[in-house]
This record gives sequence, structure tokens and C-alpha cells, in this order.
Amino acid sequence: MYLKQITDPSLAQNAYLIGCQRTGEAIVIDPERDVDRYLNLAKEEGLKIVAVADTHIHADYLSGVRELVEHHGAKAYVTAEGGPDWQMEWAKGDPRAQEIRHGDTIAIGKVELKVLLTPGHTPEHVSYLLTDYGGGASPLRC
Repeated sequence: MYLKQITDPSLAQNAYLIGCQRTGEAIVIDPERDVDRYLNLAKEEGLKIVAVADTHIHADYLSGVRELVEHHGAKAYVTAEGGPDWQMEWAKGDPRAQEIRHGDTIAIGKVELKVLLTPGHTPEHVSYLLTDYGGGASPLRC
């Protein structure tokens, strides 16, 4: 499994690029609107971003989820938790988006992300429990 935290210190924001090195597939969690840094990093690591997700609706910066879906072919995973006032309206009925709930899993190659409802920051906030089922792990480069 490839795991890289990408930090924007001016926003105190972190995104994550998670990839299966065996299949070359990757997901970005909580991307900012300027997605070039994720695309470039994925390319450097021999990965293709096939999926994208947010942990919650972001009020403090513009999310790059739609950018990666509409312009780069990624599939969006959007939380269906939190009630009707806490949904990503743009994703309703979009075949490129899949709603996720507590207990669901997302497979990126041989890496699995289990969805955990962790409300508090926002009612629909989710976390992801990562498990590598043989994705060809290599030492993390800092």
C-alpha cells in the first residue's frame, strides 16, 4: 500500500493519496480544488487516481472531488450519512458518484477502505479504516 499525506499549511488541511502498488490504482481523500499536486504525485509513483472521497462537507476550502470526477475520470464516494441537510447535492443521480454509509467498503486494487461514521466535526463525517490485502507494500518515503 502506498500512503502519502499531503499538507497545505496555509489552510491547516491534509489530503491523502492511497494506492495499491500492485494494480496501480489510487484514491485521494479530502483533495483541495487544485488537484494537480495529487495527479503529479500519483504519476511519479506509477499510480492512476481512479477514486476520490471527502471525509465530510468542507466549509473552509473548496473540495477537489468534482474536479477529479468531471475532468479526470475518478469515481466519487460521498457520504449518505448526516441527514438531508448534510448531503452532497451535486452527486445525486450522478452515475460517477456512489453513496457510502457506515460499514461500507471501498476497494482500490487490493487496498480496502472501510467506512466508519464518526460524527462530531459535522454530522455526516466519516473516517476510513485501511487494510492492505497484498497491495505490494514498500517502505514509505518521507
